[in-house]
Amino acid sequence: MSESFKAILITRDDENRQSVATTELTEADLMDGDVTVAVEATTVNYKDGLAITGKAPVVRRFPMVPGVDFAGTVVASDHADWKAGDRVILNGWGTGETHFGAYAGRARVKGEWLVPLPTGLTPREAMAIGTAGYTAMLCAMALERYGVTPAAGPAIVTGAAGGVGSIAVSILSGLGFHVVASTGRMSEVGYLKDLGAAEVMAREELSGAVRPLGKERWACGVDSVGSHTLANVLSMTSYGGAIAACGLAGGMDLPATVAPFILRGVALLGVDSVMAPKPLRVEAWRRLAADLDRDKLAALTTSIGFDGIIDAARGIVEGKIRGRVVVEM
Repeated sequence: MSESFKAILITRDDENRQSVATTELTEADLMDGDVTVAVEATTVNYKDGLAITGKAPVVRRFPMVPGVDFAGTVVASDHADWKAGDRVILNGWGTGETHFGAYAGRARVKGEWLVPLPTGLTPREAMAIGTAGYTAMLCAMALERYGVTPAAGPAIVTGAAGGVGSIAVSILSGLGFHVVASTGRMSEVGYLKDLGAAEVMAREELSGAVRPLGKERWACGVDSVGSHTLANVLSMTSYGGAIAACGLAGGMDLPATVAPFILRGVALLGVDSVMAPKPLRVEAWRRLAADLDRDKLAALTTSIGFDGIIDAARGIVEGKIRGRVVVEM
């Protein structure tokens, strides 16, 4: 009989009522894949919070082991790129949504979903970065490809005290940008300035009614909020600027006009982390390992054990968690 391990399982009853519980699984319970990984560290993202609380239809197959990313060691492989003992990272690809995810002692996945853990980065550090930090780097890379530089003007980061926002502040300040951090938690001003923010503004300044065009305040930015916040950010972006959008914490709608696009030549850059091609993933992780300030990463990270996952998932949806949460398995 194969050895059992702890797992979190989301189920639905005949009346579509969702429940979440900790259980024991074995490798025989895992879904199909050609690589089996011993999960050493994972994290709690906003999407994980939505999945566990059922606040949004993240999970599309039941029962489901949630958790959209992990770092660990390959224990068995039928994939040409991987062998037992390799250290790997997984972000996205439907794990925790349609394929059993990270909140278990073992994960069986497709080899093409994995990228190597960069040399010098521990599994804990990789999950302190996690999908949130990897997405933040994809946003920074999208702005670079568009050609925006610090000389063009300030960079806005919305949802700045959250997972994506915290690392985006650190990355952009490290690249030399004057970072304006927008947050709903003004008690976190000191935290955000320690990460590199030059200015901190209250979320309310961007969450109200949207004017077609506002005063030009920044040349670029990273938005993880969407809705009125993104619409206001776009209306205040300077001529020829660009905003990388990667989240919807404030809603999926975008109550904007075409004015920023046709009168100021502003670009809205969509950034997807779930299905991003492998070369882009590998480059993002290379940059994170090389460029991200490890002291700042440590400052924005809190560690919990496996038994703290469900409470942390509820807390992140309620806006009670700042920065990143690492689960040490």
